Amino acid sequence: MPGNNSATDKIRAKSLNRTGLMHYERWEIESAITLFTEATRLDDSAPEFWLNLARAHVRMGDYEAMLHALGNYIRVEQNQTLLQRFEALFSNALDPVETLLTATMPQHDVGLEIIGAAIQMWLEYRVAIGKRYLDFTHPAAWAGALDYTVRKINFLELPAAEIAGWYNISEGLVRNNHTDLVTILDIMPCDYRYFRGAINPLDKLVEAAEMLEDLEKRFHTI
Repeated sequence: MPGNNSATDKIRAKSLNRTGLMHYERWEIESAITLFTEATRLDDSAPEFWLNLARAHVRMGDYEAMLHALGNYIRVEQNQTLLQRFEALFSNALDPVETLLTATMPQHDVGLEIIGAAIQMWLEYRVAIGKRYLDFTHPAAWAGALDYTVRKINFLELPAAEIAGWYNISEGLVRNNHTDLVTILDIMPCDYRYFRGAINPLDKLVEAAEMLEDLEKRFHTI
């Protein structure tokens, strides 16, 4: 049963959680997972620790581990609004945002892979924002922003105003939510998580960096 942890364990868990967050922000995700996991072992009654562990797992793309962590989070969270939001992630039914994406995107020259990337982005965003308030009152605003963002990543970019028209929302809403998606998920151009092309241009940058590292090693070898 949760809640039987000692005061010393709880203090240590808070410290580990703080350090884990620093690793998470630096994309040192394996280290973050290790730290959050130990925090939950020392204090399994703190919802924040379980939620941070879920956030780290989703950044790694490990959805099974994410759901396991969220299940434990739900077990100890008392905030009913948050409980309802995260319990929805266990449903097989499409939510209003996903319903709009699957109804609208096929009408505008994108394949199922790109639609899937937008839905993946939405799932990851809902976990990554943690306990921050999420406004569900305008699902079209989120659908439009996801459509716009995933297109930019996959070189299918269209004006925000045009996409806003498809969802009957303002261009400002598309841009504002796009900025939030990019910030929370730390999205980069051609982001591997959401890029669905055959060849990712980032591969060339990785190859160039590896080649440069090899050349430097050879140059400095005596």
